[in-house]
Amino acid sequence: MANLKGKDMSKARKVEIPETMGGVCAAVYLLLMILFMPFLFYSDIKMAAAEQAFDLEKDHVETGRILHRFPLGKVIIILGNYDDLFDIRWRHKVLIPAVASMPMLAVYYLTYGVTHVVVPVQLEAYLGTMVDLGWLYYTYMAAVAIFCPNSINILAGINGIEVSQSIVIAFLLLINDLVSLYKTPRAPHPHPATDLHLFSIYLLLPFIGASFALWWHNWYPAKVFVGDTYCYFAGMLFAIVGILGHFSKTLLLLLIPQIANFIYSTPQLFRLIPCPRHRLPRFNARTGLLEPSMTAWQQRPSKPVALFLNSMARVPLLPLLKITRDADGVIAETSNLTILNIWLVWFGPKREDRLAVELITLQVVTGLLGLFVRHQLALLVFRQDNRL
Repeated sequence: MANLKGKDMSKARKVEIPETMGGVCAAVYLLLMILFMPFLFYSDIKMAAAEQAFDLEKDHVETGRILHRFPLGKVIIILGNYDDLFDIRWRHKVLIPAVASMPMLAVYYLTYGVTHVVVPVQLEAYLGTMVDLGWLYYTYMAAVAIFCPNSINILAGINGIEVSQSIVIAFLLLINDLVSLYKTPRAPHPHPATDLHLFSIYLLLPFIGASFALWWHNWYPAKVFVGDTYCYFAGMLFAIVGILGHFSKTLLLLLIPQIANFIYSTPQLFRLIPCPRHRLPRFNARTGLLEPSMTAWQQRPSKPVALFLNSMARVPLLPLLKITRDADGVIAETSNLTILNIWLVWFGPKREDRLAVELITLQVVTGLLGLFVRHQLALLVFRQDNRL
């Protein structure tokens, strides 16, 4: 027996509930995409069939013809990445997303191969209008593919937070697609941006549907856990949509809480500060509220580390750390460095569902701000809104 169950540590009664239900969500998504494919490629199939039935003139037969190119690249993307997306385990953390990104980068190379970036207006006099980054651009895309799955996995630990943030990000990406399609210049033939954003929509709609079903059972009080499988699955899907849709920079603007959480967690992730296996907030059985979880120092921190910790704890108004000291005034415990814990340090103990609602509200607000920056403030730096 796999024994895929776990205890909800943020409840008074530590009842065991099913775990890794994100795998079920991922499998349902795969089935939905298989059923959705005829609709996705309907126009391509119809055009290819029409071309085959068309009675060509003699000169066309002699000189050859250009048949409508069936988008095999899209099929490869949809089918070739599922193995990597669904079989990711937590212990692999960085390596598996890196490997999973290789087929996607290969498809990008064979299908697009664009490594040029637009230069800000202020630098055009020195660099020109565009710069070719070459292999550095592929390194950047690989970094995005590694970051996205891990960013969802790091911002976790309370009921509903993983699925909720993923659904919000997916909706924000849909808004970006719709805005971009609306702004696409009218022309006799479809603009290249049309296919890219429609492709994004086709991938996101089934994901939102499957995720809502999982959210219904994972929201407070959770009846199931999503597991690391869902976090990596959702994050890699966002990476695929952003990179192959040519708006990876926009994707990063929608991941502001995840980026802030990663930067804030860096001292623990790189073991500069003791890092326990679980950093979720601590449940106070007496009050029924969540409080910042603390990590005990087994040995006295060095002077540079102590200075760093004291500086974080003394930031005016919004301290970045909570510290407890022993009788000699030496640092004994520090709060774990996650956005969930720092939120509780700033605003005090909260119920689990209230904490989740406030963090998701932050995700919505920062995401909408990111879209505003992308489509409005970017005009202060670039000559026009990038419509691909």
